[in-house]
Amino acid sequence: MQPPSVRTVGIVVGATILLTLFHFTDNIVNVDEYPRPDALSGQAIQIAGLIFWPVMAAVGVVAYRAYRAGNFGVAHPFLIAFSSLGLISLLHFTSAPPDELTTRGLVSVLIDGIMGFTVLGVALWSILARRPEAAT
Repeated sequence: MQPPSVRTVGIVVGATILLTLFHFTDNIVNVDEYPRPDALSGQAIQIAGLIFWPVMAAVGVVAYRAYRAGNFGVAHPFLIAFSSLGLISLLHFTSAPPDELTTRGLVSVLIDGIMGFTVLGVALWSILARRPEAAT
């Protein structure tokens, strides 16, 4: 099995950064339209989004640069961590069913989840393809 190319990893990381930016921006601007646990204020969600998205986007960039440099020992864990940028959006469904989100919110949450699973899949594909027994 061939591992994903540097181009594939770059496209997945770049697309995830751009697509999650839409959801995180929408969540920050329209915080009252998203269901959340009673224990979390809208302001806490906004602050978390303003911190979490840039930090995780940077993790994605580090993962891509390490992958491009052939440093898979760094790239793989960073890609797995980066997948949380999309996967964490699915936590909206722990506060309310999907029909309580706006259409825009629901679509952006689902896209984030798809991108999170895509990043995780690419990371696992690379890990499995680079196992010593996979090379034989």
